[in-house]
Amino acid sequence: MEELDFAVDVAREAGRILMWYYERPCEKNPRMKGLRDPVTAADMASENAIVARIRERYPTHSILAEEEDRGPVSGDHLWIVDPLDATVNFLHGHPFFAVSIGYYYRGVGRAGVVYAPALRELFTAGRDEGCRLNGRRLAVSKTDDLGNAVLATGFTYRRHEIVDNNVARFDHLILRVRGIRRAGCASLDLAYVAAGRFDGYWEMWLSSYDVAAGAVLVEEAGGRVSDLSGEQTWLSGEQIVATNGALHATLLDELAAAAPR
Repeated sequence: MEELDFAVDVAREAGRILMWYYERPCEKNPRMKGLRDPVTAADMASENAIVARIRERYPTHSILAEEEDRGPVSGDHLWIVDPLDATVNFLHGHPFFAVSIGYYYRGVGRAGVVYAPALRELFTAGRDEGCRLNGRRLAVSKTDDLGNAVLATGFTYRRHEIVDNNVARFDHLILRVRGIRRAGCASLDLAYVAAGRFDGYWEMWLSSYDVAAGAVLVEEAGGRVSDLSGEQTWLSGEQIVATNGALHATLLDELAAAAPR
């Protein structure tokens, strides 16, 4: 797929930019969008490079990117970009961060790339072409018992302001599963579901660029993606549940049971 090959090339370029900053702590220079929400020079350099490449190759396509307003989003073709997912990890020298690029045509994810340059892991998926890690075909896990499952989740930067901040759901599920991981990078959490490393993942208060690419990976690896109600609003609805499919209904039920009253 042309768009997938292009996204891979662009993600690798952005990854090289991120690694240049990652290896030079004094160059990160964060500013704060909120109490826990930093933006670095690396975020902007990566995003500028990605946007420039998309505009050069596909000048009529729309772009939704995290750090700056890139103009109106309209038309059939949409690129959804997170130039540095997990900026907090990046700032603290934690290698669990990624570039996330999703390509959507008429609202359907056609290609997804999640590249973790410090881990040297490139996750790719094209619609009806499967999901791969560094070229190797991936499939979701076969776990069908929640008690044996390893899940992932995350918490909003604004968790001190929001009543429904996911703490109650975490407390409920941690007693019912084998383990829960919280690594702070939504795109890689989704990629790890696609790879069978996690059996499921849920999170709230997300944006489109957090999930656009990773959701394509999960679906192409044989998994299932929805919102917390089992519906398909996850791209714009600020919440997502992604599983191997076998655990999806059970996880939805448990999340609903744990919702704040």
